[in-house]
Amino acid sequence: MANFVSLLRLLLAPVVIWLLLDGESGAAFALFLFAGITDAIDGMIAKRFDQITELGAYLDPIADKALLVSVFVTLGVLQELPVWLVLMAVSRDALIVGGVLLSYTLGNPLVMRPLLISKANTVAQIGLVAAVLAHISFPELQTAMAATALGYAVWLTAATTAVSGGAYIVTWVRAMNPGAGTVGK
Repeated sequence: MANFVSLLRLLLAPVVIWLLLDGESGAAFALFLFAGITDAIDGMIAKRFDQITELGAYLDPIADKALLVSVFVTLGVLQELPVWLVLMAVSRDALIVGGVLLSYTLGNPLVMRPLLISKANTVAQIGLVAAVLAHISFPELQTAMAATALGYAVWLTAATTAVSGGAYIVTWVRAMNPGAGTVGK
């Protein structure tokens, strides 16, 4: 059941994108919120009913990233998010995936565990997307104060993206060079 909920979230990504591109931002916002709720539900189901599976361990983060990255890119295309921030966020994710694949290819497979700053970055990205979707869905909320808050959210997301990306690079380099920096090597 938990895997089904993750699969549902994965399938929601193209629907949210279609709604955004079709100008249905309110429906896109509602589905984005629903997807967020399903993320909590699938984890609860998996733990409560002992349905933790290897498939779920891959499917859950793939569904999360598919939704978040695709909405980020779409909001960039629609000029609702700065393109530089979209490129920064997508590049960070590509670097992480590329690093894991390269380490595997080089015979030094490693598992990148989420860092605290990465979790903060995910929260910042989700919060920013939700705020932007709310902003474009409800014109009555478009005030100078709301625009200022969105500006701060953009910079917070950029900062956590940069720090998180840097932390993963450092973690990856250390894992790929376990003896580097030791005396006698």
